[in-house]
Amino acid sequence: MPISAEIIQIMGTLGVKGVRRVRARVLDGNDKGKVITRNVSGPLRDGDVILLKDTTMDSEGGFQR
Repeated sequence: MPISAEIIQIMGTLGVKGVRRVRARVLDGNDKGKVITRNVSGPLRDGDVILLKDTTMDSEGGFQR
């Protein structure tokens, strides 16, 4: 079951395909209120609500320059 999360910060763009690293606050489920970092593709803005398959993993690594 998908879990909703609200984007609170767009941290940057990764690569040439437009994948963005975002910080999101989980809105429901066991991890409600937890702030996680995820890689998201597609158009988005601060305040948008996205659906996540999993809230246990966090995105790691650095940005390309």
